[in-house]
Amino acid sequence: MLSYRKFAYVYDQLMEDMPYPDWIRFARTAWDKHGMPKSVAELGCGTGSITIPLVNSGFEVTGIDLSADMLSVARRKLEGTPQGHRLFREGSVRWVQQDMRSWELPEQVDSVISFCDCVNYLLEEKDIRSAFARTYSGLKEGGTFLFDVHHPNTLIRYDEEQPFVLDEREVSYIWTCDLDERRCEIEHHLSIFARDDQDPSVYRRFEETHVQRGYDPEWMRVELVKAGFRDVKCYADFEWIEAGQDASRLFYVAVK
Repeated sequence: MLSYRKFAYVYDQLMEDMPYPDWIRFARTAWDKHGMPKSVAELGCGTGSITIPLVNSGFEVTGIDLSADMLSVARRKLEGTPQGHRLFREGSVRWVQQDMRSWELPEQVDSVISFCDCVNYLLEEKDIRSAFARTYSGLKEGGTFLFDVHHPNTLIRYDEEQPFVLDEREVSYIWTCDLDERRCEIEHHLSIFARDDQDPSVYRRFEETHVQRGYDPEWMRVELVKAGFRDVKCYADFEWIEAGQDASRLFYVAVK
């Protein structure tokens, strides 16, 4: 499993163009269809870029992540908002360091979400089954499980289109990939150059390796059903259309 370490502190700079509002919009539309939750658990919450807007909108959210550094950044981001201290004090948000394969809260929640392809970081089929089982247990009856993953073809495309380069004033990277076609497992190798806070003329280099695996979409659907979920649907790329082979991201909606 991935622990982000130094990466957590440049994560938001690298991910500033990610479509966080679209993920939130997808979740709200799913909740409109299946019941608006009061309590939400977010698996792989990272630096809170989805958690914090949901909390500010009135949801009670528990942000769960394996990385203590990511959670530290998320706490600071929330504290920097006008309502941050009050929301934390009132119990509208919790930050919990746990593994999504074995997460557990004292009470069940109305909905569980996991976006930005966090589930692709589960590298074995048994890991997927464990995460699905824990999520089923952690949900109230009628609760929803919403998550997205890269389509396997997306990982193949990453390998074909590499290398990727970002050249920005504050942070830059060189990103290469190695694909294990048999397992549809890809290693992302990043050399990151981040500007030093104390001396802007200096850039600090550090290396990150992230590993993701793509899974057959029908296999994922079957495993959700085996875990106990009903009314399992798979959609494509933030849209409420049936996912096909040309989809980049697969969005699953499952009801307990």
